Amino acid sequence: MLLDALDSNWLAPLGPDVDAFEREIAEATGSACAVAVSSGTAALHLAMRLLGIGPGDVVLAPTLTFIASVAAVTYVGAEPLFIDADPTTWNIDPELLEAELVERARMGTLPKAVVVVDLYGRCADYDRIIPLCEHYGVPIVEDAAEALGASWQGRPAGSFGVIRALSFNGNKIITTSGGGMLLTDDPAHAARAQHLARQAQVPGPHYEHVEVGYNYRLSNLLAALGRAQLRTLGDRVAAKQAVWSRYVDELGEVAGLSFLPAEDRGSWNAWLSTVTIDPSVFAATPNDVRMFLEALDIEARAAWKPMHLQPVYAGAASRLHGVAERAFRHGLCLPSGAGLGEDGQTRVIAAVRGALGVGPVERR
Repeated sequence: MLLDALDSNWLAPLGPDVDAFEREIAEATGSACAVAVSSGTAALHLAMRLLGIGPGDVVLAPTLTFIASVAAVTYVGAEPLFIDADPTTWNIDPELLEAELVERARMGTLPKAVVVVDLYGRCADYDRIIPLCEHYGVPIVEDAAEALGASWQGRPAGSFGVIRALSFNGNKIITTSGGGMLLTDDPAHAARAQHLARQAQVPGPHYEHVEVGYNYRLSNLLAALGRAQLRTLGDRVAAKQAVWSRYVDELGEVAGLSFLPAEDRGSWNAWLSTVTIDPSVFAATPNDVRMFLEALDIEARAAWKPMHLQPVYAGAASRLHGVAERAFRHGLCLPSGAGLGEDGQTRVIAAVRGALGVGPVERR
């Protein structure tokens, strides 16, 4: 497919593979419209523009996430207010979200939007979040960058919210090396997003602009790569879930080491296999384990550092109860690639057990 795109000479900025990729992603996510863009961050930025968010506005967002989820709020001059994580799933806590909306409704200062992130490939609790936001008339922007291939109550990730964003960055479950997708069921939103993503150029015989847009459209070549990867999405999800299942089988019995529980109301794509390490049980901290693995040329990463702890957002408003901070202090993301292989995972498991001092796996 990639060679076909090269042979066609449709490389950039657009082309038939972009159109086809948009149709195929829309179908995969149950969306009416899709707009291929240069990154998931670009999709989130456009979402803020489409909703008319700007200086003086407040947007609620989870504190436990990658910075792109909230940087888009800052791009348009609005203020993020951070909501802590649910203790079971680490997604945005619906109870704290409700408490914030109730208080703001009483004060007449409702937010312009709520960004909901499907963290580590798990959908948020939309059974509670959607009715809550609908009650207060606050639109949801779904950041499903980590969750393509996951679902909630039979609905695919990327189908919730007024506007949704996917990422095809190099570390995502499918990749175009760099790219993203804006999803919506509103054709007017899609048309507006396409216009802004093409430098807001007005059609005509010369370059005409009445507002400032962005260079956010995806190239045809990268779209062809995305189309080829999308065909293997099911296999990639299954491979990642197998990696997670084996970690649970061979590390789940280690006292003091925990996995987030499976969610029976949806499926997840196992984008990252994340554990927590109880400091009262082990002499080794998550960072000690990470460094131990690094010395063996095995890459592991800390859990996301909460946004309210980031220097760039020092002083930002927040509603917290400590879950996100504990996740950061005690969490560790293990190698989770679909191509990890049985031998590679065996090596990771042995290294983790060695770092924690619990010895080899006892096979039954």
